[in-house]
Amino acid sequence: MKDRRLLPPTAMLAAFETAARLGSISRAAEALNLTQSAVSRQIAHLESWLGARLFERHGRRITLNPRGASYAADIAPALAQIRRATAPFIHPPENRVIALATLPSFGMRWLAPRLPGLTARHGDLVVNITARADIFDLATQGFDAAIHVGDQDWPGARHDWLFREQVVPVVAPALAQGIHAPRDLLRLPLLVQSERADAWDRWFAHAEVAGAAPAPQASFSHFLMLAQAVVAGGGAALLPSFLIREELASGTLVTPLDLPMDETRAYYLVWPEGQDASPSFAAFRAWMLEEAARDTP
Repeated sequence: MKDRRLLPPTAMLAAFETAARLGSISRAAEALNLTQSAVSRQIAHLESWLGARLFERHGRRITLNPRGASYAADIAPALAQIRRATAPFIHPPENRVIALATLPSFGMRWLAPRLPGLTARHGDLVVNITARADIFDLATQGFDAAIHVGDQDWPGARHDWLFREQVVPVVAPALAQGIHAPRDLLRLPLLVQSERADAWDRWFAHAEVAGAAPAPQASFSHFLMLAQAVVAGGGAALLPSFLIREELASGTLVTPLDLPMDETRAYYLVWPEGQDASPSFAAFRAWMLEEAARDTP
């Protein structure tokens, strides 16, 4: 009997903890989908159960008193643990769904065209793709994995090397006439991706052209936007070859010089520690590595 007396009904505890956390009866009622009077009654019952006041009331406003603040801090972790333990029974995990964050251009030009192959091999495996270009906490934001370009520097994540990027100089067909040597590109407006403003300087050095390249005349945040500007005749750009296969195949972009440049950046599949244990992720990871090995630029 004494043990039961030490465990108040969870409805009382939930009403109190929510009101304490939100600092408002009305907001607690909204969060719990109850009326304000129902929340107030549950808190009053808990105070009666404990034989102590937990809140100071100032009209419709409430504030925790010292005993209430201490009690709220003590019970909150226990209630959170109960919710976490109960959640799988109420909302069973979608074991065959992979939530993937990817760079927009990589997702559109490399990943999306290959997904039918994944479906053919694992018909019940679903990949939900979200465009993200930043580095974030995979675990807390609900992603199983992400595509990262750069170095092996994603905090708290494991890395699988996919391939190294190679860029090529491209122009619209009408601008390709008269481009016979690297220096000839200096006659054209030079366009860049905004995070790689030094790309032309590095390429001209790679091509052994002395001196610095002129300042870029325009920059674009995404490679595919940059590619469209070049297709429209806006100038020359250095673009990753794997992203512009469609344009090169159709002839809307041409490489006037066969002088590719290997970038130091590489593409990686990154995932949080412990994700390896998921059979679904293991299948997706194996497929990604196979595709990357088969199609390395």
